[in-house]
Amino acid sequence: MTSNQPDAAEVSRLIADSGVIGIVRTDSATHAVELARQLWDAGVRAVEVALTTPGGLEAISELATAVPDGAVLGAGTVLDAASARLAVLAGARLLVTPTIVEGVIEVGRRYAVATVIGTATPTEMLHAQTLGADFVKVFPASQWAPTTLSDVLAALPQLRCVPTGGIAAQDAAEWIRAGAVAVGLGSGLTRGADPAIQVATLLDSLRSARA
Repeated sequence: MTSNQPDAAEVSRLIADSGVIGIVRTDSATHAVELARQLWDAGVRAVEVALTTPGGLEAISELATAVPDGAVLGAGTVLDAASARLAVLAGARLLVTPTIVEGVIEVGRRYAVATVIGTATPTEMLHAQTLGADFVKVFPASQWAPTTLSDVLAALPQLRCVPTGGIAAQDAAEWIRAGAVAVGLGSGLTRGADPAIQVATLLDSLRSARA
């Protein structure tokens, strides 16, 4: 591992500090590279490129050549260990899944890459974290509410939750106040010509939620 490649602990701290993972899911590798760079420039420190994007691995490989200082590049919608390994070799330092995939957790641990593992119930959340996930992705968050997450965390305060899926930027702070470590946001940030305004508003609201 080179000095400009953060390990899982460093990536986890960055995500916890920033409170958001930006999600890029689009129709081409070229557009994915453009959106990821826009999110980094706007102040989103952790950005994942979904592997459902055509040429997603190629986009990760290109982005990995110039990750800004203090930023993290990840791969999203990672469905198996083989895809996880290819993403790591392309330069991803964060692996995000929609469901529990033990092989992805194993790859993350082998390469010291952080994992955000998809879960839908408290049982799955606890299971994923017990397997070694750095964070549990509450997915889809549109099927939950911040108050529900707060109730779960009252019983399972050790969970490091990242609600994702259907969260509007203006609602993100409510999830942080409910106990989420961070939120995952995609179209709510990337919609429009330039995400800078949406990102600035989001980051201000997250800071206020933690004050």
